[in-house]
Amino acid sequence: MIDKITQSPRAALAEVKDGSTVLISGFGTAGIPHELITGLIEQGAKDLTIVCNNAGNGDFGVAALLKAGRVRKVVCSFPRQVDSYVFDELYRSGKVELELVPQGNLAERIRAAGAGLGAIFCPTGYGTELARGKEPREIGGRHYVLEYPLFADVALVKAEAGDRWGNLVYRKAARNFGPVMAAAAKFTVASVYEVKELGELDPESIVTPGVHVKKVVALPRMATPAVGPRKVA
Repeated sequence: MIDKITQSPRAALAEVKDGSTVLISGFGTAGIPHELITGLIEQGAKDLTIVCNNAGNGDFGVAALLKAGRVRKVVCSFPRQVDSYVFDELYRSGKVELELVPQGNLAERIRAAGAGLGAIFCPTGYGTELARGKEPREIGGRHYVLEYPLFADVALVKAEAGDRWGNLVYRKAARNFGPVMAAAAKFTVASVYEVKELGELDPESIVTPGVHVKKVVALPRMATPAVGPRKVA
């Protein structure tokens, strides 16, 4: 019997190894798997490369993982914002590396990994510093830059509901990077608020099929951690 339900985030992430590349869903503060990130911190894996939309908010989520000293490199689109002080301090002190990727390119590189593509050509970044060292090409009179897929060892995604086979549905904007990340990783762990019986999820509403998911962790619905600028005494 296939049953991917796991009792805790830490248990679900027990197999994550040092040096892993980890995809983490979320756009702004929507769809961030906070509890899974906490589980990863408790699990203890280090020297991680994390791929996400931004480099963390306040002291929570991705920022907490950075603050714990577990991250070697960040691949993201928005590393700096008003409350990204954890990343900012680590980057300025040379304790973490950064690969800056335009948001559309980031999504497409992750999608390409899940689709099994060898490479893609994207117009964004052509003629800028972000294209340095990359192959340019003109196709149909338009200029492109060669980009490679972003494969990962692990993906952490947040869904609204799932079943024991790992089929997932999402809630509105919380869906964001979750589906493409789930398909691009060797080992995907999803947090859900509801576990449905097989057949209860409308097949037409399932966004991520269970074939892409290894573990599902059911969690109580809680308020999103408050984030904002650090207070100065």
